[in-house]
Formats: sequence, C-alpha cells, structure tokens
Amino acid sequence: MQTMRRVEFPLRPAASRCALCPLRSPCLPDSLSADDLARIEQLVARRRRVLREDVLYRMGDRGGTLYAIRLGHFKSLQADRRGGQHLTGFQMAGELLGMDALGTGLHGSTAVALEDSEVCEIPYARLLELMPRMPGLLAHFHQMLGREILREQAVMIFLGNMRADQRLASFLLDLGERYAMRGYSARSFLLRMSRDDIAGYLGLTLECISRQLARFRRNGWIRLDKRAIELTDRDALLALAAGLQPALPIDSDSARAHAA
Repeated sequence: MQTMRRVEFPLRPAASRCALCPLRSPCLPDSLSADDLARIEQLVARRRRVLREDVLYRMGDRGGTLYAIRLGHFKSLQADRRGGQHLTGFQMAGELLGMDALGTGLHGSTAVALEDSEVCEIPYARLLELMPRMPGLLAHFHQMLGREILREQAVMIFLGNMRADQRLASFLLDLGERYAMRGYSARSFLLRMSRDDIAGYLGLTLECISRQLARFRRNGWIRLDKRAIELTDRDALLALAAGLQPALPIDSDSARAHAA
C-alpha cells in the first residue's frame, strides 16, 4: 500500500455548498430548510482529496471526525487475530465514514480509497451541538447508523449460512440497490473494487469468484465487460440469493465457503 498522501482543498462557496451537492439526498434529509442547510455547511471543516490506494484513517487513529463521501469509493479493513487484514465493507458517495470511532474515540478499522475520491470533513462534536435544533437531521443520522448495523448483520448471515453463489448474488444486488438510492441504475454499474477485494469481503477465493461470475454470465443472469456489469436477470439473482436456485456442484471453494 502506498504511503498516505493528504491533499487538502480550501472550501469554495460554489463547490462546497450542501444545497448544490448531487449527493445531498442520501447524505442529508430532504426536510431541511435553507437555514438548516446553511448551518450544516458551516460545519464542514474542509474538503479533502484522497488518492487511489491512499488511507483516509488507520485502525487505532484518534477519531472525532465524520467523513461524508462526496466522490469515489472506499473499502474498510480490520485486523484479525492472526495479524492479517480482513475486508469488512465498501462505502460509496453519499455514505459516511468514521462512525466506527464514535464509541471508543479510536477508529476500529482502516479506510482506503478504491479510486481518487473526495470527502467532506465534519467534526462530530459540532454536529452533536447542532442536532437538538434539527430533529430531522438527528433522525436521518440514526437511519444511517441503522442501515450500517443491518448491513453488518446481513454480512454475518451470508458468511455463516450462504453458499458461494448466494453470497455473490446478494452482493451484486445490494450494490445495485445502493446505486439506485443515489439515482443511478440498479442494473448497470461499474465494480469499483477488484475481484480480489470481492473475494476477501465474501470469504471466498479469487478462483471461486471468477467461476461464479462465469456461471452467472453463461446462465444469462449478468453481462460482464471488465468491471462494467449489467444484472440482466435480477429475478434469477433474487431467487438465487434466497436459495431458490439449484446449487453448483460442490467444489473445494464452495465447500470452504459453506464451512466458513
């Protein structure tokens, strides 16, 4: 991994205003008034560019800042008991990073940019001061926390109980739904993460991911061109994720996935 580089950009009125941000809807509640938006804009300490493969923060760093992803994608990593790193999630524009430090004051994960990205830094203490005057903002923040908890629970379920093909189908469908929340297509999008990263996140091997993608393509469920993917048969993928499609013949990768 490259040495961390931090390129700071001063806030410019036209570029930093929340009201003009295309990701305003998933990041902030629609019910905010113009005055509320102006107050929130004053919270943003700075915009920061994080280059591809650079680290936004490391596990063990002191927290206290939330990072609203304005552009780009990130992955989160946690250290395991053997000293390795386990990929625990992917974050995209309109989502928050840094919530892992709210309980202890220290980050419990490392956030790495998957591509050149940009975040808005929001001091958490100042956000707390503002929330009592904005019940809608507090409720929206709780909803974001709730979605993160549900996503983590879903990951635990499919890592513990799902076959390899079910895990991959669930992952692709979840990505599509998250893009749809941002006004993009739920069927056609780019995989910003590598197949290695997908394999690590799903608890599978790279070879298993490649075989599953090839099977999905043969069955007409997806179209794939490098990292561009189209979910051509979402109904079939939904049935697969729910366990209603027949399983692949058990191979070593599928057996390991089922035992994980």
